[in-house]
Amino acid sequence: MVGSVSGGCVEETLADRYRSGELGTSVPTLVDFSVDSRQASRLGLPCGGCLDLTVEVLDAPQPVAALLSRLKGGTLVARRVCLDTGEVSLHADEGHREFEVTDRFVTKAFGPGWHLLLIGDDQLARLLAQMACLLDYRVTICDPRERFADPMPLANVTYSDLMPDGAARKLADDPRSAVITLSHDPKQDDLALSEALGTRAFYVGAFGSERNVQARRERLARIGLTPAQIARLDAHAGLTIGSKHLAEIALSILVGVTATRNGLAAG
Repeated sequence: MVGSVSGGCVEETLADRYRSGELGTSVPTLVDFSVDSRQASRLGLPCGGCLDLTVEVLDAPQPVAALLSRLKGGTLVARRVCLDTGEVSLHADEGHREFEVTDRFVTKAFGPGWHLLLIGDDQLARLLAQMACLLDYRVTICDPRERFADPMPLANVTYSDLMPDGAARKLADDPRSAVITLSHDPKQDDLALSEALGTRAFYVGAFGSERNVQARRERLARIGLTPAQIARLDAHAGLTIGSKHLAEIALSILVGVTATRNGLAAG
């Protein structure tokens, strides 16, 4: 037995049911670990919550090998399991949802990790990058301005000196990427936004004061962006939490990005 389902609450019960043959069928088995208050202490679920598990038996390597072969090219693949028949199918996936359950199907997206492209290398960018790495985002900090180069680069962060529009076009034109401008320099930020708002990035945000939001939208309109493209912009990136502390601002931005990733409005 490898890994964990619930941090140790139900694993032994699940293993016993597998050993008894209850979970070894060719059709996926649905296991309901809902508990009431009396069962909670016995199963170690003090929250009184529930776990709905789909157990799929893989008795040969071919199904996994087929998935891995699709992933080698860096593409996003949705693996769908039919709960009625056990049939597994692989689909090209351009959506944002990583996991979806219906009455008939369980669908899980596999592929490249979520990517955060930050325009501007300053203290806020570094705080945001460190938090994003803890959540398994791949992070790229882009700033072509030599004087802003960090003398102590962060581990696990990629640095780019591309021009911001080129970075957005080359590094973030996919549905697993988010672009956030943090440079406080309209020339840098507008360059990035002019390209990012036309890409497939799932989120595009700009950090700045509320009074600059309208001016930014007007500048983007003057350089030819359509109203639909401008409407994509989270013009005051992240959630409004009333803070002026940089670490808390970074947290609010990352929460907004993650909310959008999960299908919720960033604000």
